[in-house]
Amino acid sequence: MLPLRVTFVSLLLVANTVLHVGPLLLVALIKALLPSKRLRKASDPWLTGIAESWIGVNSWMVDRFFRTRFHVQEDMTLHEDGHYLVLANHQSWVDIVVLQKVFNRRIPLMRFFLKRQLIWVPLLGLAWWALDFPFMGRHTPKQIARRPELAGRDIEATRRACDKFREIPVAIMNFVEGTRFTPEKHARQGSPYRHLLKPKSGGVAFVLDAMGTGLHAILDVTIAYPAGRPSMVDLLADRIPDIHVHVRQRPIPEELLHGDYQNDRAFRVRFQQWMNGLWQEKDEDLGRLLGEEARVA
Repeated sequence: MLPLRVTFVSLLLVANTVLHVGPLLLVALIKALLPSKRLRKASDPWLTGIAESWIGVNSWMVDRFFRTRFHVQEDMTLHEDGHYLVLANHQSWVDIVVLQKVFNRRIPLMRFFLKRQLIWVPLLGLAWWALDFPFMGRHTPKQIARRPELAGRDIEATRRACDKFREIPVAIMNFVEGTRFTPEKHARQGSPYRHLLKPKSGGVAFVLDAMGTGLHAILDVTIAYPAGRPSMVDLLADRIPDIHVHVRQRPIPEELLHGDYQNDRAFRVRFQQWMNGLWQEKDEDLGRLLGEEARVA
């Protein structure tokens, strides 16, 4: 019965994606052909509405077909027309489903910085392109050391994306660890955190520099799976009993808005110290969530 269930739910998710991606690409094409910036901007709510409808149906299916209990802790009022930088730990592709379920239609549509190769994902790659998700090279330190100009390309891509985001309500999403947590990566890094990989501060610094006062708060999200890190198959097979989510709204330190992270060593050290402090608190939150009950959402 388990393979049948996974197949059935997977087909429903694919059908939902197909039904929404078609209209999304049609509106994106019309937007590209419109003669003025004002008209193109007027089409953005249509694109966002289609994406939020897709997420809404996915979330309904999670509620309808899975017994997973979502426990959410938050103590702020969220705004659908806000301007947020969303930071989260990253353990599984399930994280994206969790974030979308918790925040859909409560904050602006989250835009992720994606690896350039993901544009080739069937249907979803085109959908992300239509929604102006920024695609990045995500070069390794070794590649940048050999070719320093690669770092400049990602910075410029960040600036181009943020120029678009300044004009609309936005929630810019960043998995600060840069990759999904595994015990092997944790050991290889020598991470000082019990449950987290080391944070990568550069991407956050570049977004804050490019957006400036265009962002009004940070949403610091901690996701915990007490039964163990799940895969998407675990989700489809209804093998995730509980998911805990803790959301803190943090102010953006004014002194960190306009520094030169790449060339000013003193600023880079201050920024990394701030990020490490935030990550230490998140590590403590994650440990607590892995062993403590929270409010059922």
